[in-house]
Amino acid sequence: MKTVLIIAGSDPGAGAGLQQDLKTATLLGTYGLTVATALTVQNTQGVQAVHQVPPEVVAAQLKALLDDFPVQAVKIGMLATAATVTAVATMLRPWLEGLWPSPPVILDPVLAAGQGGELLEPAGVEAMVAELFPLATILTPNVPEAARLTGMDIDTPAHLEEAARRLQALGPTWVLATGGHLPGEPVDVLTDGKNAWHLPGKRLAAPHHHGSGCLLATALAAHLAKELSIPEAVNRARELVAEALAHGLPLGHGVGPVNPYAPFAREAARFEVLQTLAEAGAHLVQEDISPLIPEVMSNLAYALPYARGPEDVAAFPGRILKTPTGTHIPLPPQFGASRHLAAIVLTATARRPHLRAALNLKLIPGIAELAPLLHFKAASFDRTLEPPEVKAREGSTLAWGVASVLDTLEPWEPPPDLIYDHGEVGKEPMLRILGETPMQVAEKALALKQALRIQGRV
Repeated sequence: MKTVLIIAGSDPGAGAGLQQDLKTATLLGTYGLTVATALTVQNTQGVQAVHQVPPEVVAAQLKALLDDFPVQAVKIGMLATAATVTAVATMLRPWLEGLWPSPPVILDPVLAAGQGGELLEPAGVEAMVAELFPLATILTPNVPEAARLTGMDIDTPAHLEEAARRLQALGPTWVLATGGHLPGEPVDVLTDGKNAWHLPGKRLAAPHHHGSGCLLATALAAHLAKELSIPEAVNRARELVAEALAHGLPLGHGVGPVNPYAPFAREAARFEVLQTLAEAGAHLVQEDISPLIPEVMSNLAYALPYARGPEDVAAFPGRILKTPTGTHIPLPPQFGASRHLAAIVLTATARRPHLRAALNLKLIPGIAELAPLLHFKAASFDRTLEPPEVKAREGSTLAWGVASVLDTLEPWEPPPDLIYDHGEVGKEPMLRILGETPMQVAEKALALKQALRIQGRV
């Protein structure tokens, strides 16, 4: 297994620093070795204190590891003091010079915490530029760090490119300057001093972004340890950061941590999603849900955790059919099998991540009165109120309808079990059941059937 030597401070909330670095290295299939440079006292609301590890102890940790372990990449994060910068440089320089090829060094110039608070003293900044920049394979500053290191005002990608070029001239072989702090759509800049590439991204609603810089640098180190090229390592690291930001964890009372596990959780759940969906479908067939199947037929969908789009939502190709002999499902579940149900599920999970399953049924007359008897919460939307621009986009009505219901709720309010509409010209009235799992949704549907049977309506 490839190893990554991580030199950084400790974050007790595990959103950044050594803890985030170690998680990221492990997720990417490498073995993380750690050297602690500082103990921070912090949570999601900010840094309260920093306790530096004595430089001689930092050096001793480095010596112990370098004397014993193979190291395929080095990631340097928070260093806190000029003395620690010098200790790290003094240990790494002769070690790197004695190897050919020397392992890549990824330097994340951690100057301050995202929530405020200095993490490297001014003398340490000067020492880092003088002693560590020349050892760096790739430097990964964000906009505030690049601005402080160059003295520039950075407001555009062009400014960021100029800053990256200036920083590269100070010693690093490459610079990846991240543009998340720029106005508008973010643009990262990668340069080797001769060429510069502008790497566009998508502006995400990411209130929980603590540790994104640590994640990026360690992901680069892990990929470079596995001998990827710099451009490929940059592409893969940026993809992981984008996913981790999109699915940041709302932990604590402040800015929560990024979530690098999201794409791995999604891939790990593929078999379980298909298996669970098949079991719920078989249950609907066995109990015969056909009295509630609409003219357009039904489907049952289940999304992977952290689903990105319809390709991550499984359903039944050919739908769930009403036949003269009862309910029939012609094909096993597949991902991407129902665009309409996927729109419902993706809209629901974007607002309530636990709502990963949905089933459509025909609208039951009197559902508003029946639902409370079953301890179900029901809500409706009116298709006639759909904005023209939404109606003009094929397949967007269902997402709009579900969103119009869920967006009216306070965060603490439980979501509805049932969302229905009365249709319009050419559109059949429809009932959708939401739930955490396909089996939960199936049981809600069968509870409706049983209630209607008791009332003599099926």
